[in-house]
Amino acid sequence: MSDVISDASLRLAGSSAPQKHFSRLGIAPAALLLAFICTLLLLGGCAGSDGQKDDTDIWSESKLYSEATDKLNDGDFAKCGKYFDKLEARFPFGPYSQQAQINAAYCYWKAQEQAQALVAIDRFIKLHQGSPTLDYAYYLKGLITFNDDLGWLGKFTGQDLSERDPKAAKEAFESFKTVVERFPDSKYAPDSLDRMRYIVNSLAEADVIVARFYYQRGAYLASANRAQLVIRDYDRAPAVEEALYILTKSYEKLGMTQLSNDTARVFKLNFPDSQMLETGQRVQKERKWWQIWNK
Repeated sequence: MSDVISDASLRLAGSSAPQKHFSRLGIAPAALLLAFICTLLLLGGCAGSDGQKDDTDIWSESKLYSEATDKLNDGDFAKCGKYFDKLEARFPFGPYSQQAQINAAYCYWKAQEQAQALVAIDRFIKLHQGSPTLDYAYYLKGLITFNDDLGWLGKFTGQDLSERDPKAAKEAFESFKTVVERFPDSKYAPDSLDRMRYIVNSLAEADVIVARFYYQRGAYLASANRAQLVIRDYDRAPAVEEALYILTKSYEKLGMTQLSNDTARVFKLNFPDSQMLETGQRVQKERKWWQIWNK
């Protein structure tokens, strides 16, 4: 029957050449067809078993939450983030939905997957403005954006936040500020305030680094402008000491003697024990390799 069907198919195709060709090779057309079908089935089976199968598809909501929590407790942050994401996606109106969203953000943050962590926490904040854990959500967003983990190389070289892109620091500042202003009684408010203070000091340091760079290259007007910005925007930051020094010296180099003298008087009034006007060096507090907030 197979040969009859094959012959009929070949006649309908208008050619008997393929049959003769297969015959010379010792392969019957029906056998080739069967092999072709088996190959397709085999490939289909392989495609379904290439690692894309999700065993969690059959898990209940409570089972998925339990497994995600276990991964969180075990420190498997990459997997717990994915599990909590799946839980929220599959059961968006379930009792674990809100907790799954915020847990996913935390897990992704701990797994150093900042982009996914921000997506998760922004989604939570947008959807749950009335949540009792909203203070923690803003605090966690601040931590995610703050990103003070400089890695082993940054710790080894003494790099700190002032030497990094200030955009993320400013975004973190706004999140911590929200905690302090909207939730003053929150248990996360004191640490948020400390981190805000540290960020302000670091941003001031960053601007002083720029002012110092300009001054060392003879761009005295630019160094004076940047030093004035530090004094105006971060008047209580430790970096103001060096900003006043750079401003004094920049005015001196520009031939603005009166302004230079006035700035020097302000410097001595605010930092009476400083030797920077004489030495040109600012004594800074020692920083440990772990994070210490400057108060």
